[in-house]
Amino acid sequence: MPKALLASFASRMEKPDLSLANDEKLTPSRLKTEILAGLTVALALVPEAVAFAFVAGVHPLVGLYAAFLVGLVTALIGGRPGMISGATGALAVVMVALVAQHGVEYLFATVVLMGILQVTAGVLGWGKFIRLVPHPVMLGFVNGLAIVIFLAQMTQFKVPGTVEAAGHGAGGGEWLSGLPLMMMLGLTGLTMLIIWGMPKVSKIVPAPLAGIAIVAAIVIGFGLDVPRVGDMASIKGGLPAFHIPSVPLTWETLEIILPYSVILAAIGLIESLLTLNLVGEMTGKRGGASQECVAQGASNILTGFFGGMGGCAMIGQSMINVKSGARTRIAGIAAALFLLCFILFASPLIELIPLAALVGVMFMVVIGTFAWNSLKILTKVPLTDAFVILLVTVVTVLEDLAVAVVVGVIVSALAYAWQNATRITATKHESRTEKGAQVYEIHGPLFFGSADGFTELFEIDKDPDSVIIDFADSRVADQSALQAIEAVAGKYEAAGKKIQLRHLSRDCHQLLTKAGHLMIDSDDDPEYEVAVDYHVRTGILGGH
Repeated sequence: MPKALLASFASRMEKPDLSLANDEKLTPSRLKTEILAGLTVALALVPEAVAFAFVAGVHPLVGLYAAFLVGLVTALIGGRPGMISGATGALAVVMVALVAQHGVEYLFATVVLMGILQVTAGVLGWGKFIRLVPHPVMLGFVNGLAIVIFLAQMTQFKVPGTVEAAGHGAGGGEWLSGLPLMMMLGLTGLTMLIIWGMPKVSKIVPAPLAGIAIVAAIVIGFGLDVPRVGDMASIKGGLPAFHIPSVPLTWETLEIILPYSVILAAIGLIESLLTLNLVGEMTGKRGGASQECVAQGASNILTGFFGGMGGCAMIGQSMINVKSGARTRIAGIAAALFLLCFILFASPLIELIPLAALVGVMFMVVIGTFAWNSLKILTKVPLTDAFVILLVTVVTVLEDLAVAVVVGVIVSALAYAWQNATRITATKHESRTEKGAQVYEIHGPLFFGSADGFTELFEIDKDPDSVIIDFADSRVADQSALQAIEAVAGKYEAAGKKIQLRHLSRDCHQLLTKAGHLMIDSDDDPEYEVAVDYHVRTGILGGH
């Protein structure tokens, strides 16, 4: 990779910073808030990582190791302090087919290659393209993901022992009923009530952590028979060990893992960068998109070599972290280290936590994540934007995030192109400087969508022998526009009529020259032939 490219990227990289902005010092109170937020996130990560491991068809520890390693690396060098990363359902549903057909070793190799692709995207600065995602797509993404998080919690309302067989979502398995269901609902509601009311009483402890602790104490103290973390699977294990994926280093192996790696890398980066923007809006601080790409990639490379299933940013846990008061990298690092401690030392205690408490936390995340204001603005925004919001929401729920975002961007782009295609118009009048000449003043952008409309503006047979096309209020955008200009000029020449092109911008002149299209001299711009810059157009240096 060119040294200049690496140097350019290095200059953009944010140095890992555990401190806060100048207006927020790292006081003991702040440190306590960060650590408690990390503990809350770690508790919420356990059932999620285990569930997503089941979805992917791998051992629960594979999901837990991914949550620890991906979470730690991205917390240290990610583009946005406050974000939480780990094993996610969006990636797990893609992995399941690979694991079923080729085994977990191929998954580890795929995760390594996925990480390499993500690092490459970061170094090349491709993270900036997230700016092309329109705001309606962002709203649809947030709403769809909130619904997905809600639906993912439905598996906790099934009889323990059937969740693993149930797979992704709420399909399969036996639902709780009768008293067990009532107790599950009651404890979930109690957790939500505590989270809602705790900030009104005290902010010493993050509300989600208080909800988990109080409900867990009630369940353990009274010996209530309700589903607990340990009913999903044991989380006890050792330190993740370095392990080179046991796959043949052949072209056939690459053919197997490359398609999965590309899909996983794309999904992981899209979800991470959208979460980056969302957290940035909540905290009022911008993050580094390219840096986040590199952090995600580095974490996945490491995870693939240490027996993890890979991961990306988790919007639910990121919301828990931010709303618990976390604003630095400390909370993310603490969450990863707490999770490792759970695996190594505290598994018997963590396995006693009722799932209802964690479900209540996630339900509050759903309520806080869903963009409720989008429901109010659906009737106020343009019909296309309202359609995109609903479309992205539905596709996120039915398919996955990457497909939804791509579909939303494409629909938004097509709608924008169509709207601009109809804006091309022309005003005709006789020239005030050249006797007998007909002037066409073009209004609106000239590009592939409006090229046909542009050619239809001219009445070649009825026009006089001298015609001036004025682009002062237009913009020539692409090859189709150049072709349209050449076609019109060719028709006038074929009719034996003189044509002049005026007030094209300098870059349009360069495009015409580079493309080798027909060039028509313009009397008002002898230096650049058909190109006139802003000063000429405004009369500073003259004009027609």
